[in-house]
Amino acid sequence: MKSKMNLSPKKKIIISIGTFLINLGLLLAQPQNYNTDESTIALEGYSPISYIEEGKAQIGKKDFKAAYDGVTYFFVNQDQKKQFTSNPEKYIPQYGGWCAYAVSKGYKYRPDPKSFRVVEGKLYMFTINVEADFVKAWEKEGKDKHIAQGDKNWKNMEKFKSFNSN
Repeated sequence: MKSKMNLSPKKKIIISIGTFLINLGLLLAQPQNYNTDESTIALEGYSPISYIEEGKAQIGKKDFKAAYDGVTYFFVNQDQKKQFTSNPEKYIPQYGGWCAYAVSKGYKYRPDPKSFRVVEGKLYMFTINVEADFVKAWEKEGKDKHIAQGDKNWKNMEKFKSFNSN
């Protein structure tokens, strides 16, 4: 025999509100220190594997995507996706994908997805604009110095929802 659960309108409202609050809590608990917009797509859809393993910026495909820590990453093929899911921490960009030079100076700037460096297997992204090529400044001033300062700053920087800032 099938039993039907009859809930009063009041109980339905209470369950709906409870479900909403649980989902809101889960959303707010997501890490918000990544350089993404409301889509939560990392690296503007470029493959983190391509940067690190192939030394080039390659746009990923929607068919090959994986989520890690509330952020979605795209890959060029299924092999890259498997590689990422087996060890995502190896491939996520440093400083949440924010410009490494800016983080070393205490700021968060959105990088150009084609401007990057891989140092000791770690991915660092950079801003390029009409005023400066930040990767050139980072290298000229000493990448080791900037990495050390960036690491220190990143631990202390206020985390915020990236899509609320521009």
